[in-house]
Amino acid sequence: MRTFVTGSIAFDYIMVFPGRFRDHILPDKMHVLSVSFLVDSLVRRRGGTGGNIAYNLALLGDRPILAGAVGDDFGDYRDWLESAGVDTRGVLVVSGEHTASCFINTDLQDNQLTAFYPGAMAQAARVSLRQLGATAEDLAIIAPNDPQAMVAYVEECRQAGIPYLYDPSMQIPRLEPDQLAAGIEGAKVLAGNDYEFGMLAEKLGMSEAELTRAVPVSVMTRGEAGAQITVDGEVFEIPPARPERVLDPTGAGDAFRAGIVQGLRHGLSWPVAGRVAALAAVYAIEHPGPQQHRYTIEEFLGRYRDNFGDSYEVEKLLP
Repeated sequence: MRTFVTGSIAFDYIMVFPGRFRDHILPDKMHVLSVSFLVDSLVRRRGGTGGNIAYNLALLGDRPILAGAVGDDFGDYRDWLESAGVDTRGVLVVSGEHTASCFINTDLQDNQLTAFYPGAMAQAARVSLRQLGATAEDLAIIAPNDPQAMVAYVEECRQAGIPYLYDPSMQIPRLEPDQLAAGIEGAKVLAGNDYEFGMLAEKLGMSEAELTRAVPVSVMTRGEAGAQITVDGEVFEIPPARPERVLDPTGAGDAFRAGIVQGLRHGLSWPVAGRVAALAAVYAIEHPGPQQHRYTIEEFLGRYRDNFGDSYEVEKLLP
C-alpha cells in the first residue's frame, strides 16, 4: 500500500510583537483602523497540512507521494522533503506564483493577527491522483487544501475506488454541507479534533455520535486528553504520550494522522496504531515548528516502550 498525501504546502512566517496589540488599537477608531507593529523577530518555517503529514510519514519509514501545487520559491522546501524521504513528483510548480504563505504576528499575550495567501495552492486541483498512479490498493489522504481541490480529490477517489482518509478540519467553514457529506460518505477514515467533529456535526445537522457511525473508522484527537478511535461502533480510548517539553503545538494533529496511516499500512491493531500516532504527535509539540523534529525508528520504538510498554506489533515499523 502506497500513501498519496494531498493538502496544503505552505510557508509560515512567524513574527513576535514585544507588546500588546490592544494598547495600540483605539476602540472609537475601529472603523478606520490603521496600525503598524514593529516586530522583534521573524522566522520562516516549512508547513502546510500536506507537507507536515508527508514529512511525519517519512520519519515513520514510509515513502509518501506528496501531491499539491507550489510556487517558484519551493526549491529549498523540496530538497528538505526529499532528504527526509518524501516523494515530491506529484508537486506541481506554478510558474510566476508564490507557495501558499501564512503570516502570523503574535503579541506577548498570545493574541494573533494572521493573514493567509493561497498563492499556487489555488491550482492544486490540476494535480490528479490517478495520473500519479494511485489505485484501489493504495491510500489517499485528503487534508485541508484549496476547497475545490478537496472536492475534486474526493470525486476522483470515489470514482477510482481509492480508499482515503478525509480530514476537512480547517476548511469546514468553506466547504458546503453537500460537499462535506460527499467526502464523509466515501471515506475509509474520518479524522479531526474534538472541536472540528462538533463543528462538522452541526453543519451537517447530525449528532457527533451519528457522525462517528457514518464512517468505518473515525479518529478524534482531544489534546492532552488523548484520542478516541471508533471502528464500526467499537470505541478505543488512546492515552497521550508524555512530552519531554511543550514548545509549539503546531503540526501535532498532522503528525498524529501520519501515525494512524502508518498503523493502517502495517496492519497494527487500533489501540497500538493510536499509541503510535500519539507518540508521533508528541515529537512535533516538543519543537518550534511542525517539521523541526527528527528521530530514527529505533529511537521511536524505544520511546514507545517507555510510554506504553512492550508490544510485538509495533516492531512491524522496523525496516
